[in-house]
Amino acid sequence: MINLSVEIAGIKFKNPVMVASGCYGFGREFSNFYDLNLLGAIMVKGLTLEPRIGNPPPRIAETPAGMLNSVGLQNPGVEGFIKNELPWLKQYDVPVIANINGHSYEEFAEITDRLAGVSGISALEVNISCPNVKNGGMFFGTDPVMAGEVVKRVRAKTDLPLIVKLSPNVTDIAEIAKAVEAAGADAVSLINTVLAMAIDIKTRRPALSNVVGGLSGPAVKPLAVRMVWQVAQAVSVPIIGMGGIAKAEDAIEFFLAGANAVAIGAANLSNPMVAVEVIDGLKMWLEQEKIEDIQHLVGGVII
Repeated sequence: MINLSVEIAGIKFKNPVMVASGCYGFGREFSNFYDLNLLGAIMVKGLTLEPRIGNPPPRIAETPAGMLNSVGLQNPGVEGFIKNELPWLKQYDVPVIANINGHSYEEFAEITDRLAGVSGISALEVNISCPNVKNGGMFFGTDPVMAGEVVKRVRAKTDLPLIVKLSPNVTDIAEIAKAVEAAGADAVSLINTVLAMAIDIKTRRPALSNVVGGLSGPAVKPLAVRMVWQVAQAVSVPIIGMGGIAKAEDAIEFFLAGANAVAIGAANLSNPMVAVEVIDGLKMWLEQEKIEDIQHLVGGVII
């Protein structure tokens, strides 16, 4: 028997394959393709205190090995999520992780306070790494002191497990990881998108109305694997790795680098079945390699 289950921050996941916040919405569209109960967890679309319409279009641009986005955290707001999306998600036996975003310490604390006593939420993913908003987001995730302060404010408002989503747009991601661990993070997730830009050579204008956006997809996978490996050397909390995962072999790289679980983002947009395919692919690979437990791979890279 192959054991794909994993426990992170006291939460038991039936398998280590999650769907990342940002590219999965709240799961409604994907439920037309497969049973969401098959997933390890759903990291819902990033939530803010109030509803947001996001950035003006164009806000998506295809690149040769991925995509640029500057959606700008379009979402129904925390109350809209609680009222309209969470009841629907609760029909599934799958952990729901709420991704939260704020433009100030106080806003992070307030959104946490509103979610703290709501049933059906297994954990919070504190997003200090979004590059597509002018206030907040990545602003907090590039400085260890500020990153730690966000986590302290959130930690004071809830007993829910806290996963902190880290930005790759920093000099030393391990230092940020150590700061949030010290402040009370139960786990870290990485990486978010890489700040990037594309130009339409016919119009000579940026491809995105926001000028710059976040790069995701296959192009960022080697960068993400390297950062997961670095963070795994620096912290003792579990790691959820993400960035360019599109098949089981990609996920295995992250496990070997030190990730305890993985999350799939951009690949969902080109292949709605990708998460299920990765889960099945992991089982097949472990059987072929005669490895009984997925956690036996964690940190197994030979240097």
